[in-house]
Amino acid sequence: MSQAELKSSATSDWNAAAIRDRFPILKKEVHGKPLVYLDTAASAQRPDVVIDAVTNFYTNYNANVHRGVHTLSQEATDLWEAARKTLRRFIGATNCKEIIFTRGMTEGVNLVAQSFVRPRVGPGDKIMITAMEHHSNIVPWQLVCEQTGAELVVIPVSQQGEVELDAFAGMLDERVKMLAVMHVSNALGTINPVVEMTRMAKSFDIPVLIDGAQATPHLDVDVQAIGCDFYCVSGHKMYGPTGIGVLYGREELLEAMPPYHGGGEMIRTVTFEKSTWNDLPAKFEAGTPNIAGGIGLGAAARFIEEVGKKKIRTYESGLLAYGTRRLLEIDGLRIVGTAANKASVMSFVVDGIHPHDIGTIIDHAGVAIRTGHHCAMPILKQLGVAGTARASLGMYNTREEIDVLISAVEKACLMLR
Repeated sequence: MSQAELKSSATSDWNAAAIRDRFPILKKEVHGKPLVYLDTAASAQRPDVVIDAVTNFYTNYNANVHRGVHTLSQEATDLWEAARKTLRRFIGATNCKEIIFTRGMTEGVNLVAQSFVRPRVGPGDKIMITAMEHHSNIVPWQLVCEQTGAELVVIPVSQQGEVELDAFAGMLDERVKMLAVMHVSNALGTINPVVEMTRMAKSFDIPVLIDGAQATPHLDVDVQAIGCDFYCVSGHKMYGPTGIGVLYGREELLEAMPPYHGGGEMIRTVTFEKSTWNDLPAKFEAGTPNIAGGIGLGAAARFIEEVGKKKIRTYESGLLAYGTRRLLEIDGLRIVGTAANKASVMSFVVDGIHPHDIGTIIDHAGVAIRTGHHCAMPILKQLGVAGTARASLGMYNTREEIDVLISAVEKACLMLR
């Protein structure tokens, strides 16, 4: 199906077959069975347009960006900057100076932690996160606290996996110098009320960073509507290449921040005595970037837009409801993460069976899920489990695949009990 046909289908009824045809790996078999890929929260699969964009760059345009006057360099630069423009539109940034290409969401958090927060905090100050954060939105802040004497404080989360907003409100004061919160939980599927939390933090002039790794594949993200100061995007979670991401930052804050990495491209002048820095966004993009990755990420964003963000959300919400209902029909199975507002994650445990054993057995049915702590050890410990089996959905999944998952889990239960 062509891009035009895909766009047309996205404006009418959902065409699951047309969507699936765009993902070459879904034709693969595992152990002689059709692949049922339910691990999108770990890493989404790539549509043909992303694969083609990366291949096209290396085949026809491979050269360094912003470095040469020759034709290939100019063409590569045009593609790179076109991707930046796409991503600016995709998340609603004001201008392209606010779009910093990174290696992924994790580097975005570390950049803000070291360049923006570390110089601003000291003993007596607080950095605030929630109890459900991914390790990549915990460890960078722990490092800053160790470096500065600031304190890491944790907003409590209920047993259903929801932020306790009343407790959060009571924790806000002038000593809090940063709020860092995930938009969507990778372990529980919870969609956090980031607009309300940002508004509450702003009443105390607290800067806000949002981990958007799990949000951009599933939700219509608008950083201006959220009102946050920083927003981190992971490329491979949103159907793009690995090793690429985006940090959105408000221009005035990025202008005031020192560079995070030193090297080529981020400089204006260099002498042995002193160097001066390039303009945004180059100031934070030292060295040769992942050019093919950035171009591929731009293609992924356009693909999501063409399918339709709201249509994706509606379709995946139906799948989530169906999958949750079917899973709960299995005797002894419990869903971990039951927030009222969830994205496409179904984490579960089965009485008396280790999640790894479930994952191993259902792999032989061609079903790929994630098992373990999902880089969210603190919240799983709070909820009384060491790990879960997690089925996470993408736009390419179907009810029929969920039925395969259910049959495979039921078989695992029969074998292991």
